[in-house]
Amino acid sequence: MRRLSYRFVRLKLATLGLWPETRLARFAAYLVIIDLVFGAAARVFGWLNVLPGAASMLQGWSGLLSFIVVVLLGILVLKWVRLHLMWRLRNRLIVTYVFIGVIPVFLLVCMALIAAYLLAGQFATFVATNDIQAELDRLQSANSVFASQIADDISQHVSSPVIGQHLTAAARAHPLSPEVTFWHGADRKTVNPPSDGAAPGDVPSWVDKDFRGIVAADRRLWLRVVRRVDVGGQPLVVVSSVPLDHDFIDRLAKPLGRMTLFAAKVDFTPAAQDRNVTVNLGGNAPQSTPKNQVIDLSPEGQKDRLQHQTGPGDISAGSVRPARGSWDREVSFVTLPSVTDWSSGQSTRVALLVSTRPTLLYDRLFLTLGEFAGLVFSALTGVAIAFGVVELIALIIGIRLTRSMTRSVYELYNATEHINRGQFHHRIKVRSYDQLASLEKSFNSMSESLEALIAEQKEKQRIENELAIAQEVQAQLFPKQLRSLATLELWGLCQPARTVSGDYYDFLALGHDELGLAVGDVSGKGISAALLMATIHSAVRAYTLDRTRQVIESRVPAMAASAPGAQSFGFDGDEARINVAPAELLGMLNRQLYHSTPLEKYATLFFGVYEGASRSLTYTNAGHLPPIILSADGQTRRLEVGGTVAGLFESVPFEQAVVTLQPGDIFISFSDGVTEPENEFGEFGEARLLELVRENRNLPLDRICDIVTTAVRDWIGGAEQPDDITLVLARAR
Repeated sequence: MRRLSYRFVRLKLATLGLWPETRLARFAAYLVIIDLVFGAAARVFGWLNVLPGAASMLQGWSGLLSFIVVVLLGILVLKWVRLHLMWRLRNRLIVTYVFIGVIPVFLLVCMALIAAYLLAGQFATFVATNDIQAELDRLQSANSVFASQIADDISQHVSSPVIGQHLTAAARAHPLSPEVTFWHGADRKTVNPPSDGAAPGDVPSWVDKDFRGIVAADRRLWLRVVRRVDVGGQPLVVVSSVPLDHDFIDRLAKPLGRMTLFAAKVDFTPAAQDRNVTVNLGGNAPQSTPKNQVIDLSPEGQKDRLQHQTGPGDISAGSVRPARGSWDREVSFVTLPSVTDWSSGQSTRVALLVSTRPTLLYDRLFLTLGEFAGLVFSALTGVAIAFGVVELIALIIGIRLTRSMTRSVYELYNATEHINRGQFHHRIKVRSYDQLASLEKSFNSMSESLEALIAEQKEKQRIENELAIAQEVQAQLFPKQLRSLATLELWGLCQPARTVSGDYYDFLALGHDELGLAVGDVSGKGISAALLMATIHSAVRAYTLDRTRQVIESRVPAMAASAPGAQSFGFDGDEARINVAPAELLGMLNRQLYHSTPLEKYATLFFGVYEGASRSLTYTNAGHLPPIILSADGQTRRLEVGGTVAGLFESVPFEQAVVTLQPGDIFISFSDGVTEPENEFGEFGEARLLELVRENRNLPLDRICDIVTTAVRDWIGGAEQPDDITLVLARAR
């Protein structure tokens, strides 16, 4: 009865989708049970007021298990949504539209708002700093005029009081009404000082050239310009100053909003004994006594000041006008203009906070447009409304397209169920003329083509099996056991670009101290090239062995009579030389290929006969890449003697030549699959091949081949191997 009740409960919960089927769900269920047990035990211990330590520990474990259960339940909910709620294409499309349409628009709007705020703040601070620079430009121009006027007066030997009168009149006539001080030798004169200011003392030593900027002196900030000229062999220094006070900031802030300069009116010069203000230009704040006040003008100190209300030394002027609408929010941004200590020349930065509104910035930006600025705003509003209408139309079109797509997908799904049951007569009723309709038509024709596709697949499998057999057969054509001579070490390899290769190499035993070397490349790739390669392989072997048999029969009649065609070379001396002529062999091979292959088929072939006694290699080359002999001293020789490719013309003369190999010389023969692979840096090239062989010439030949082929594959990278890779190495010893 219990078993039946358990099964009934499990079946009921499984029907409702509440029975844990996966391991993760079962693990979460176990944790829920343990969490409930721990929580109940902690509450019981708390009610009974026993084992308070155990109750606290159980409550802590219960909290940890609750957190883990919440995480696991979140993962299970996401899996359930993905497997059930997101199974239908319509739901997936809705979520897709949300992620593709709604969320990007929301993010773009947020990004646009943030960018607009930053742009507005940057523009506001730019306008403020630009206005300050404009005032500095005006002051610099006036100071240059003052310096020229003073220099002229001094040159004309005008007395100092008269110079002062001229300078006072010029300074008071200027819109900024600057304080002007000049030094010429022992003469010093200050005119037009502000009511609450003080003239600068001696010119600081750091002011050794013209200067303009904001300076801190006499416990306040100034716009100060310095002009140095030479008059009568003595330097003339003219300093014009304008106090950076409330009136100055207010004049700049009126068309912009509110401006606050967070800087104390202090004198940076630490010379006075009675000073109770210490200025920090950066780094750690100096130690202060109860009598001293520390005013931190470092960037760190200014950052802290921005988080509080303005202090007694800060300058705030102007006001932000009322908003024109709910969208006309106040924008505040900070810039850090540079301030120079007049006494020491040390620079720091103070914070300048600019508060404004977008409408003020808009009016400032389009100041030159006048009444047309409203038209620009109206145009921007119209564009925003048009964009909203387009977005609404796009939403309606998206819903209609979604319905058509989901209906087509349902029809396709239903049709696949019929095909899965073997009902190939089922057809989808096409209702539209879009790509989904074309897909439905294609599905209708699929059932008719299915049998043909299966037959084609079987045929393809048969061809692949035959190619595998062809690959195995071709692999048998390459030398398996290398017969090295006493004076020559051999190695060769061929890596096909496809299943079978059109490249060819062979080592032919001609005697106990003679060896034939053949390396070739057939035009084209695939089965046709492999068949022609097999033909060349057989022909070369047949011609070579036939020539060997003829020589043996003519020189050793008794051996030929007892064992015709024997290849046992158990004799020494000159009688063991077979003297196979490479040029004669290639001539016969060329005629055979010309008469037995299509016009477009041909082959390149290098063939040589090595004689161990004299270390000589007699060779000819039928259009193949010239092999290279790398000497022990690093010199190279190319074996280029021969003729054109084999099989393209009926009668082609082939020349042959003889080279001698010295101990340590390495013979390198290769196909274009080694040197011609390309990447973004160009071809692999013969130079790189020679460099690899030269660097590893003392290694075994098989190891050198592995290094070269690995370098070629690395050069190709992830691309498909473009051609067959064939490499033959021989080293004289």
